[in-house]
Amino acid sequence: MEWSAATLWWIAAGVLIAAELATGTFYLLMLALGVTAAALAAHLGLAFSAQLVAAALVGGGAIVAWHVRRQRQHALAGAAPNRNFNLDVGEKVFVERWEPDGTARIDYRGAQWNARYAGEGESQPGVHVIRGIESNRLLLGR
Repeated sequence: MEWSAATLWWIAAGVLIAAELATGTFYLLMLALGVTAAALAAHLGLAFSAQLVAAALVGGGAIVAWHVRRQRQHALAGAAPNRNFNLDVGEKVFVERWEPDGTARIDYRGAQWNARYAGEGESQPGVHVIRGIESNRLLLGR
């Protein structure tokens, strides 16, 4: 029994998808997408070299596109102000007194925290909202 090139490409795609499920590496799915393009090229009757080019262009292009997308996302939104990473962002705290340098010591979640004013205008005592976390310091705003 002789298998066609398309069948081998489909098997390779299945192996890559199984490997991605085992490792959680999303880039393997991009490679599986390239191998799927090669399988489709084989179904169209293109030469083996054209199948390889299709796999390389689609798989490699998908990897590059995904990598660039992730880099832009990380550059645009850091983890500090992102509620998906810091569940404290958006919570309200009470500041009794601000120091002249724009810092304060506050009680939050049963502990003393350092805080820095990161809002507009002058820092005033009262209720503030956590805008982000910088190291072990809360960034507060109105």
